[in-house]
Amino acid sequence: MNKIITIGREFGSGGREFGRKLAELLGLPYYDREIISEIAKRTSLSEKYIQNIAEHKPVIPFPIHTGRTFWAVVPDYGQSVQSEQHNIIREAASKSDCVIVGRGADYILRELNPFRIFVYSSIESKMKRCRENQSNDYEQGSGAMNDKELAKKIEQINKSRADYYEFYTGQKWGDKANYDLCINTSFIEPGKIAEAVKFLII
Repeated sequence: MNKIITIGREFGSGGREFGRKLAELLGLPYYDREIISEIAKRTSLSEKYIQNIAEHKPVIPFPIHTGRTFWAVVPDYGQSVQSEQHNIIREAASKSDCVIVGRGADYILRELNPFRIFVYSSIESKMKRCRENQSNDYEQGSGAMNDKELAKKIEQINKSRADYYEFYTGQKWGDKANYDLCINTSFIEPGKIAEAVKFLII
C-alpha cells in the first residue's frame, strides 16, 4: 500500500497526536508545522503570519470597477504562501513516503493516490482535549473560557478549515467520500488508534 499518508482533522480531535504517533510507528517523516517553518525560510515572512494565511481562504474585500464590474483580490502575500506550501508538500512526497497533516495535502497529492485519513470527534471530546492539553496543539487560554465560549471557538476554527479546504479543492471537508478512512477519537486515545491503523498500512 502507498505510504504517503495525509491527515485531515477537526480542531481538538487529536489529529496531530494521531499523525505523529502513526509516523513514529511506521518510521516515516512527519510534516505539519515544519511546512510553515520552511515557508518562512523561503519567503522571510513570520511563521505566525504564514499560519494565518495558510489556513484561511482569500478574502475578496471589494469590487474593482474598470468599465465592467468584476471582483479582484487585493494583492498580498497569500498567493506566494499558497504556492510555496504546495511546492513544499510535493517536494516532501517526492523524497520519500511520509505523513502530512492538514493543508489540503490529500488534494495536492491526489495524483499520487495517498492514503487519506480524516480525524473527528464529538464537541464534548474536543473541549475536554483542549482543556487538558493547553499547548500549541490546542486552544491556549481555553481554561479561561466557559463551555459555551470554548465550543464556539472550536466551531469557528473548524469552519475556517472547512472554508479553506473547500475553496482550494472544490471538495467538502470531512465528507467520507473524499477519504479512505475516517476515525472518531471521541472514546479512544489517538495514539492507541494509530497503533491499530498501522496494520492497515504496512
